[in-house]
Amino acid sequence: MKSRHLRSFFLPFFLCLCLISGGCASKDPVPVPQKTKDSQNASLGNYEPDRKGTRDNTPCVLVPSADGKDTYTCDVAAIDASNASEGYVMVSYNGSNPKVKLQITGPDTVTYTYDLHGGYEVFPLTSGDGTYSINVFENISGDKYATALAQEIAVSITNEFGPYLYPNQYVNFTADSLPVTETVTLTAFADTDLDVVSDVYNYIIDNFTYDYDKAANVKSGYLPDVDKVFAARTGICFDYASVMASMLRSQRIPTRLEVGYKGEEYHAWISTYIKDVGWINGVIEFDGKEWKLLDPTFASTSKSPKDFITENSQYNTKYIY
Repeated sequence: MKSRHLRSFFLPFFLCLCLISGGCASKDPVPVPQKTKDSQNASLGNYEPDRKGTRDNTPCVLVPSADGKDTYTCDVAAIDASNASEGYVMVSYNGSNPKVKLQITGPDTVTYTYDLHGGYEVFPLTSGDGTYSINVFENISGDKYATALAQEIAVSITNEFGPYLYPNQYVNFTADSLPVTETVTLTAFADTDLDVVSDVYNYIIDNFTYDYDKAANVKSGYLPDVDKVFAARTGICFDYASVMASMLRSQRIPTRLEVGYKGEEYHAWISTYIKDVGWINGVIEFDGKEWKLLDPTFASTSKSPKDFITENSQYNTKYIY
């Protein structure tokens, strides 16, 4: 199917520089098991375990595909909605324009804006069932863009966790990605999904440092390279969230990368889904008396992670990836 519209206009884009959030929390905070000496050693890769956890920690990386069964095209772009029921679409730009934008507006009327880089890229459908408007724009000059391809698609998502298990442009990983392969060692002692979340979380806050220089100089359109970030053990909040989401998704744990505000600061964080529990907003830690929300970026930048324990109401989610 072909569709092309030539109207031009000034298009406002709100691009995220520092991303990640936590949306739907379970009613009662759920304990995350504390790390043990064995799991700490395993996470550092220098300990030969005398036992393995009962949970199967074999990586399971879902691979998105543009199957060509449900496509919408013009001379410079293509939308492949063949796997919309899995919670994602793939969009490709093959023209010569150096500045191309994609906007996806779901049934909740929230508009997501992305840069396109050429070739098929993956974008999650996080608004649930309903009609999505998908638009590709080419830059004319300055902030002025022309519509290259516009299409509305009706979506019925059969895999409700698909958007939070598949890789996408913001959480971009493969079976060979360093965070994925390292998570196997890191979670060697895990018996449950909560153990995996705890192991990954503790590894990040113990081994990653916040890159203040990068945060001050990051440019619009920045996308994390999870291999580079994991190898460097440093990054901004967007990097933290993307790496953790990659690690947990590869272990079959649905994980949202969310963006919004923590108080007055624009920020990014994650929430995870635990079977029989539901969505847990952020990651939580025991303070000696009770379990509380604890953001992984703030935890890793503090000598005392308890300094950054936050209330759920302080987080205001705007976008979910």
